Amino acid sequence: MKQAIVSLKGICLYGRGLLILNNISLDIYPGELVSLIGPNGAGKTSLLKLVLKLQDPDRGVVRRKPGLKIAYMPQKIEVNPMLPMTVEGFLALSGARKKTYRRAADRLAIADILARPVQTVSGGELQRVLLCRAMLRNAELLVLDEPAQGVDIAGQAEMYGLIQSIREEQGCAVLMVSHDLHLVMANTDRVVCLNQHICCQGHPEQVSNDPAYRQLFGRGVAENLAVYTHHHDHEHDIHGNVVCEHEHSRNSLSAELCRQKEREERE
Repeated sequence: MKQAIVSLKGICLYGRGLLILNNISLDIYPGELVSLIGPNGAGKTSLLKLVLKLQDPDRGVVRRKPGLKIAYMPQKIEVNPMLPMTVEGFLALSGARKKTYRRAADRLAIADILARPVQTVSGGELQRVLLCRAMLRNAELLVLDEPAQGVDIAGQAEMYGLIQSIREEQGCAVLMVSHDLHLVMANTDRVVCLNQHICCQGHPEQVSNDPAYRQLFGRGVAENLAVYTHHHDHEHDIHGNVVCEHEHSRNSLSAELCRQKEREERE
């Protein structure tokens, strides 16, 4: 039986006199992809801070595998506009060799923006830069806080595909916060539904049928949400545009995301 690389037991966390996390118990195992979902203010980012040792709980215990190497991708970064830093300079700060970070940049399709100032890249490009910087650590646990934030629908599916590939190539576990329910359900091993406490957790199909999940996200969302597999029948550029399209599969995740967006716009 695998041993957990991170284990949270009976965690309670308060902030400004308010309860943020209540009685959280969660184990993360080697090689698995765990997605945290929940409404704003549910405590998702606070839970990540506990895992990252950036904060201590008020009650409970956080145990980590001795010597555990963790890489972190934040939601975003703010770079002083007066700071003369290129994308390549930012990646070089990881301590990786030039050959290594350039190979990684090519892998994440950002090689053509290495000479650009970090402040000038688009939201989608910046997310790939941050993911590239995180993967350079070759960590056992990759912690991602809304990795597809600021990325358009087509680019979101590609971003989650990259995360899957990195996990398979590096053999790392992934703990990820996301609001992209369709993508989460198609690209994760375990879903943890959080709203200050753990409402439910398990395999995506199991969670999508859980009453607690339906109550938290609304019956309409739960009933419209199916578990899809994204078959890559095309390729995207860094902006999420299709650059090479093969025979189109009607049940592709990207097509379903577009239909979902159309339904939301009509509503």
